[in-house]
Amino acid sequence: MAQPARTAKAVRNPKNVTPIQPEKPAHASSLAPKPAQSEVGRIQDQLRRAIEGEAWHGPAVLELLQEVPVDLAPAKPLDQAHSIWEIVVHITAWQSAIVRRLHGEALQLSQQEDWPEVTDFGERAWQKAIEALEQSYDQLDQAIGKLSDAQLNDAVPGKKHNIYFMLHGIIQHNLYHAGQIAVLKKSSR
Repeated sequence: MAQPARTAKAVRNPKNVTPIQPEKPAHASSLAPKPAQSEVGRIQDQLRRAIEGEAWHGPAVLELLQEVPVDLAPAKPLDQAHSIWEIVVHITAWQSAIVRRLHGEALQLSQQEDWPEVTDFGERAWQKAIEALEQSYDQLDQAIGKLSDAQLNDAVPGKKHNIYFMLHGIIQHNLYHAGQIAVLKKSSR
């Protein structure tokens, strides 16, 4: 008896198993990029995913910080690593720097500006650090939203790269540090 011809579907799915579709959160439809979205809109979407959530890789920065108590924030469970608190003020510094660059300032952060020293370890200071992070994110999102797609090709003042490269860089920067925060949280348990 002759074997039936294999179809393309049968080759890709030899067990003929119907893939399970992941459940989408109720708010997922509002988070998905819109089909006719501009490049600036897509960049804003990726920044939002890196900071607020619905990122492809896993928890975003603010999701990771939701359950970080004040006593864990300055902890250094790994030798030569920054604390979660130091990473938060560092992300804030860079988001603010990108806003200043978008406003035309040729800016290079000093070591002190790049990694601001944390000296007050109280509960209120920790909440202020998170609020400053959120505020710098809001300011960055607003500054990006004022750009046209054509401006993404403009050079960054004082740099050899364009705005498009810089904006993707800050998103990558935030995600890199999100990973560090996740590792520090696990290392401190």
